[in-house]
Amino acid sequence: MARKDNTPSVKTFADHEVITPPNELRKAVITHPDPGDDPVARAEAALAQLSGEFSDWMHSECERLENARRELKRSGFTEKTHNELYRASHDIRGEAVTFGFAQVGPVADSLCRLLEHTPDMQRIPLALVDQHVDAVRAIAREHDRPELVAVAGVLARRLREVTDDFLRVENSDRPDYLEAIFAPPLAP
Repeated sequence: MARKDNTPSVKTFADHEVITPPNELRKAVITHPDPGDDPVARAEAALAQLSGEFSDWMHSECERLENARRELKRSGFTEKTHNELYRASHDIRGEAVTFGFAQVGPVADSLCRLLEHTPDMQRIPLALVDQHVDAVRAIAREHDRPELVAVAGVLARRLREVTDDFLRVENSDRPDYLEAIFAPPLAP
C-alpha cells in the first residue's frame, strides 16, 4: 500500500525502532503505454545499425594506441605519456567485445595491468610495451581470419604470463599488494 505523505514511518518496539523512509523511486519509474515495446531490443537494433562502423572505430583506437607509443618512445615515461598509453589501452579493453574484436581485449588488459601495477613507470620495459601494442594492432588487423582465435589466445596468455612475472618482481617488496593484484576476480 503506497503512502500519500513523504515523511518516514517509525515503528517502535521494546528494544528498537524501525524507520522506513518514503519510497522516492516510484517517481523515477516510467511506464510505457505500449507493453510490446522492448527497450533492450531497441538498443540491440541501434547497435546493429552502428556495427558497420565498429571496424573503423577499432582501427582508430589502435592508431591512438600507436600514437601514444610513439610519444612514449620520443619523450620517455612521463605522467602524460603513461596516462595516454593507459587510457588508449583501457578504452580498447572496454570496447573490444562490443566492437566485435574480443581477442584484442585480453592483450589490452595485460597492458593495462603492466601500466597500472608497476610501482616505478621508469622500469617498465619498452620492449614489453611494444609487444603488447604490436599484438593489439595485429589482432585487430587480422580479426577476420579463422585461425586468429587460437593464435590470439596463445599470444594473450604469453603476454599476460610475462607481464605477471614482471609485476611479481617489481612488487616483491609489497606482498599485500601482490596478493591483491593476483587474487581471483570476484565476478566471472
